[in-house]
Amino acid sequence: MKTMLDRGAGILMPVSSLPSPYGIGTFGKAAYEFVDFLKKARQKYWQVLPVGPTSYGDSPYQSFSAFAGNPYFIDLDTLVEEELLTREEIDACYWGDDEAQVAYDTVFWYRFPLLKKAHARSEFHEEEGYEKFYMESWYWLNDYAFYMALKFHFDNQEWLAWPEDIRFRKKDAVERYKEELKEEIDFWKFLQYKFFQQWKKLRAYANSQGISIIGDIPIYVALDSADVWTHPELFLLDEENLTPLKVAGVPPDAFSEDGQLWGNPLYRWDVQEKTDFAWWKERMKASGRLYDVVRIDHFIGVVQYYAIPAGAEDGKAGEWLKGPGKKLTDAIGQVIGDTKVIAEDLGIFVPEVKALLEETGYPGMKIIEFAFSGDRFNEHLPHMYTPNSVVYGGTHDNETLVGYFKPEERQWWELQYIADYMGVSHQDQVVDRVMFTAYGSVASVVIFQAQDVLKLDNWARMNTPGTVGSNWRWRMRSGELNQGHADHLAWLVDTFGRF
Repeated sequence: MKTMLDRGAGILMPVSSLPSPYGIGTFGKAAYEFVDFLKKARQKYWQVLPVGPTSYGDSPYQSFSAFAGNPYFIDLDTLVEEELLTREEIDACYWGDDEAQVAYDTVFWYRFPLLKKAHARSEFHEEEGYEKFYMESWYWLNDYAFYMALKFHFDNQEWLAWPEDIRFRKKDAVERYKEELKEEIDFWKFLQYKFFQQWKKLRAYANSQGISIIGDIPIYVALDSADVWTHPELFLLDEENLTPLKVAGVPPDAFSEDGQLWGNPLYRWDVQEKTDFAWWKERMKASGRLYDVVRIDHFIGVVQYYAIPAGAEDGKAGEWLKGPGKKLTDAIGQVIGDTKVIAEDLGIFVPEVKALLEETGYPGMKIIEFAFSGDRFNEHLPHMYTPNSVVYGGTHDNETLVGYFKPEERQWWELQYIADYMGVSHQDQVVDRVMFTAYGSVASVVIFQAQDVLKLDNWARMNTPGTVGSNWRWRMRSGELNQGHADHLAWLVDTFGRF
């Protein structure tokens, strides 16, 4: 059984949401300042969203790779210090006008030409750290760099729209394009080297301050990814044209009457099992090199998964199928080492999931926003928690606490129960009392979004599931988290023994 997470508290702060002058958060000065804030606030955990390269819709849960890092997070100031860029070159770029919103379009158009200049000046192959990085990353690095070089070569089209010979990875085509795009492939390797070099340094600093990094991995990968293009046999695809036969999603529930159609290709679990889950083992080893704790999103899919016919318009037409269950968690256990795992077990109650969590020792999740349904035995109510669990006010997919607990958004009986349960006499007290109640629970770890520490309304919501276009954009302004916030959190930590 895995050792339970140390009792403590933390903040969910996506890297993209950190302040920076360059349109998006990076591994630069503000990241180190955030670690310093966590230290002052006596926090033990910094949780980030997936850090992979984002694609259409800017979602970190739809990445071009389950292994690679997002080039947007490479700190440009560090590249100036390394004499790979000049200050004038960076200042000549436009990075957007709104410091509270990520400027994805601007970042895409200006960042890559800058990074190409840095690559041209770099002799990274000669650096001592590159060989070690390559040895740790060989399983995915060559394929990912080749895939991205091809993607830009074909005007950013998804790989299913590429010419047939390279879409099917025919030997002659692979050799021809590798020679033609040799410099581009090297550029994408350079970006990954810089990403991991900077992240490793930042993580080491956090660890030196007593702070563990909680990372997040989606259970599924994007169709338009190096993983599916390189390993089509591992996914439920039509062998003749490589299009998905069935895709991932969830059925209708209280949050969506049509269900959710995620569109990710499903795994051929029988094929994965025949390889002894080799791809998953490599993925978890790579995650262990990135994070101290790995949160597996939609963990229910390990036990049973919802399969929707390709071409369906919503999530109504799917069916539940059996997942690998313990076979996969056993494989993960063989490679994960000291890295701990959190299981995102939210959604439909599945007894087999609870049994698997008991067996693995993985802590599950509780959400206070889900607690006040009227059922006094709702598992999200703090008096129902068990020690081996992680409680959140809300996640990146939920409303902010200020937005959720507005009186006009709740039923009268719900408001009365909230008032009775948390001893609230005025609306302005709700967020503070939610935090007080969560910190006082037996759950080993409590995590709040930075937006909730700052008491921001729903304009700062990170993601509204089922929508595209305005998500993943919130960014914290410089100096917004202050000494007052740190003092309040430190008081909660001390009061409830989360130190």
